[in-house]
Formats: sequence, C-alpha cells, structure tokens
Amino acid sequence: MHAVAVLALDQVIPFDLSTPIEVFARTRLPDGRPGYQVRVCAEQPDVDAGAFTLRAPWGLDGLEGADTIIVPGTADPTAPLSPAVRDALRAAAGHGTRIASICTGAFALAATGLLDGLRATTHWIATDLLAAAHPDIEVDPNVLYVDNGHILTSAGAAAGLDLCLHMVRSDYGSAVAADAARLSVVPLEREGGQAQFIVHDHAPTPQGSELEPLLTWLQGNLSRELTLSDIAAQARMSTRTLIRRFREQTGATPLQWLHRARVRQAQHLLETTRHSVERIGAQVGFGSPTAFRDRFKRTTGVSPHTYRRSFS
Repeated sequence: MHAVAVLALDQVIPFDLSTPIEVFARTRLPDGRPGYQVRVCAEQPDVDAGAFTLRAPWGLDGLEGADTIIVPGTADPTAPLSPAVRDALRAAAGHGTRIASICTGAFALAATGLLDGLRATTHWIATDLLAAAHPDIEVDPNVLYVDNGHILTSAGAAAGLDLCLHMVRSDYGSAVAADAARLSVVPLEREGGQAQFIVHDHAPTPQGSELEPLLTWLQGNLSRELTLSDIAAQARMSTRTLIRRFREQTGATPLQWLHRARVRQAQHLLETTRHSVERIGAQVGFGSPTAFRDRFKRTTGVSPHTYRRSFS
C-alpha cells in the first residue's frame, strides 16, 4: 500500500495538516480497498498547532520508507528548519520519495535546497518573501500547484486539496480521484492560474441552474460538430445571451466548456479503452486528429499518447 507521511512542523497550520490526512485516508480503490496508509510524523511528540497542541504518533523515523511525504504550512514560514528535519527530507529525496508541500510548507522544502533550480509556488501572500529568500527558485505566484515530478508545491488553503487530488489522479487515475473529490465535497477540476491536469469523467454542471439541461445535452452530444449557433438554438437564446449566462454560471464560454468536456471524455477513453488516438478524437467530436492532439496537450500539458502510457 502507498504510504503517505504528513510531517507536522512546529506552528503547523491545522487546515494544511488535515487536508492530506483526509484526502488520502478516505481514498478508496475500485474494489473498496484503501489506497493509502497515512502517518502523522513530527520531530517532537507534541506539536504547537496554534489553537491546540497535537501529539504525533510517529517520529521522523516515520518518514523512512514512505512513498510520499507532505509538508504542511506553518504560521511562521521564516522559522529555521531543524538540522534533523532537513537531513530527513534530504535523505528521503535521495531515495526517490515524492515530497510535496502545502502553502508555506514550501519554505521548509526551500531550506533543504530541494527546490533550487526548480519552479515552485506557495501562498500568494508569501511568494515575494520566498523569492527574495531563495533566489535560486523560480517562484510562480499565479498557479495552484507545481509538479516537478518528485518535488511538488502548492499554493495556500484549498490549493492543497487540488494538489492532493492531483497526486491521487497520478497514482490511481481520474475515476478514483473523482471519488476522492466527491468525498471532500469539492470539484475535481476548478478554474485557476494554470491548465490543470486533474480531470473527471463528466464536466461540472451547476445543479439546479437554468443551464443544467443544456449542459446535460452538451455532455450527451460531444461527438457532434457543434457551433455556437447550434448551442444557442438548443438553449433558445441569442448567442450574446448564451455567452453571458455561461460566463456567469460556469466561468467559461460555451465553446471553452465544450472543449474541456471533450478532453475529459477523451481522458476517460484513453484510460479505459484500447481505441486508437485518432478514433478517440473522432468519438469526442474533434474534426481532425491534429486538432484533437493540439487541444488535448493545451489542456492537460501532455500528448494523448503520453497520457495513455502513464496508465499502461
């Protein structure tokens, strides 16, 4: 079973600490088995968490053998990192352990040197501080999270959920991640400063909104060649009104929503069938294989072939 060690540093932010515990501990595989074993680790048994003190059942030895280590944020990101924690994180990275930070936990990773030369993010309020303190890090203040392979960082608060769900999707696929997202009562995909690689099988539909019947119709007609006029006619609206209502209720234009829904469906087919990329592109409504590949890569950051290989 995939072991996740959550490292509670002194003055840990409780929200950041609880996020990975809840997401990973609740994740279930299709056969009902738990996907992860979660350990809460700390250098000292008692940890100051602001409004309360918590007792960690694992010491730093709990980091050894973990497949993933999560470093939540702390109230004082400028507090020095103890040599023992620094050495433990460096040793884990040397063994290929995936290490991720939430919010100002990026400062702890920065103090180890593991972020040097990499792109990273943290809570927007602290990005300038991180960049000034660690000029060897390319700090991006505009994204929800950054995945460098074995080293990942996320922005503050709810962005930790995005990062954890991204890791679940990377480990077990979008269907398992979608279930984990539903348990957390959050969307698996949300608008942000970057094209997110987290997807689910069906596009988000504002429940009870006046667009719900139209979005359901669109989801059932992804394979058709649809123009803005076609969608407006189905909605019995002018194209101008349609665009305005879509932006108000989905945060996207009708064609943007349609493209994302098609890519989501393509991801599901790439994961669950052996159909050719060309056939899948046609199945989800792209007029040519080139248009499909271009849109898929623009949305997910990888080609359809690369995406499929990751689930082979």
